Amino acid sequence: MKSDFKYSIIGSTIAFIVATSCCWLPALIISLGGASGLLAFSAGLEEYSFVFMMLGSLLFALGVYQYYFKNKSMGKEKEAILNSKITCPECSYEKEETMPTDACQYFYECENCKTILKPLEKDCCVYCSYGTVACPPIQLDNNCC
Repeated sequence: MKSDFKYSIIGSTIAFIVATSCCWLPALIISLGGASGLLAFSAGLEEYSFVFMMLGSLLFALGVYQYYFKNKSMGKEKEAILNSKITCPECSYEKEETMPTDACQYFYECENCKTILKPLEKDCCVYCSYGTVACPPIQLDNNCC
């Protein structure tokens, strides 16, 4: 994700250079010795130079914003809460458990009434269905097991 911001600022810089080419390209062509056909094409774009410059500036500013300001929040790793209090729907018995980080738990046996808990239809594991905290993959915005 961090490299996406680098690509964003590189892409916006390239867009800025291309969008403002109607301003600097004629001078470059003249300094290199002519090419009147390219010069005429570039001069035809001159009436749109304000639009190109504004668009290029906005894209460049967006890239800088994403790289410097949003990049700071992306560097912080989210940590999952591993303890969840699971409540049995049959007897209301509660127990705090440590959730696994490498797999989802599909079944859980209540210590009080021995009922085997299974995840509800919309959930991926018993902690998402009956716990106080969702499983680690859901907390970290990853795909569930």
